[in-house]
Amino acid sequence: MSQANPFRSKVALVTGSTSGIGLGIARALAEQGADIMLNGFGETSMINGLIQELSSMHGGRVLHHGADMSKPSEIEDMIRATESKLGRIDFLVNNAGIQHVSAIEDFPVDRWDAIIAINLSSAFHTTRCALPGMKKRGFGRIINIASAHGLVASANKSAYVAAKHGIVGLTKTVALECASTPVTCNAICPGWVLTPLVQKQVDARAAEKKISNDDAKRDLLAEKQPSGEFVTPEQLGQLAVFFCSDAATQVRGVAWAMDGGWTAQ
Repeated sequence: MSQANPFRSKVALVTGSTSGIGLGIARALAEQGADIMLNGFGETSMINGLIQELSSMHGGRVLHHGADMSKPSEIEDMIRATESKLGRIDFLVNNAGIQHVSAIEDFPVDRWDAIIAINLSSAFHTTRCALPGMKKRGFGRIINIASAHGLVASANKSAYVAAKHGIVGLTKTVALECASTPVTCNAICPGWVLTPLVQKQVDARAAEKKISNDDAKRDLLAEKQPSGEFVTPEQLGQLAVFFCSDAATQVRGVAWAMDGGWTAQ
């Protein structure tokens, strides 16, 4: 394994990786030489552009699978396709997520079901399918993208908070079940990251309070995140690189907050 490309010959599957946090992590792993299976929605031209961008970083192979993360059969097909076309899965990053904001008595049942399916159950399905191969090959890194909301709650986000708390619990259980193996499982808990998901909340706040988009961003951060700055996908990507490295072999079952001080309060 060369120093310049420490992850050369490693394969990463990153769910929800055509934008936001997932794309930041896919880029960081590609920069280290890993082959990448992207997953997520988007126009064909945009996805082809991402494939070209990532593959040009260090000459790694980059593919895309459009599995709907609410459908177990499509998730199973994505795992099979990754192992078949790229040969293995060394790094599994469970990042796919959606959001809906509503008081619990008004929360649409279909939105609850969709958030639990995509934000929580999908990580169970990818893990159960990828784990046998990891154990057989004697190496694996599973990274679950939880949230500050996996550690603390906020009003009007019942499904998201429930799913992210569930992800933290799933992480600990998988870590314990794999504790005597070379497979690790950890969670990253970001605070506010200016992803398309969060931008929608910024836009809604700006409209509701009749303030500018920049003021809405400052307002959002001031409410929860003491640093007053967004966490970036690039920073999260570098943390994922650490979790995938040999240095993190004994980091198991943690819920690592990168949240500008949010959960320290």
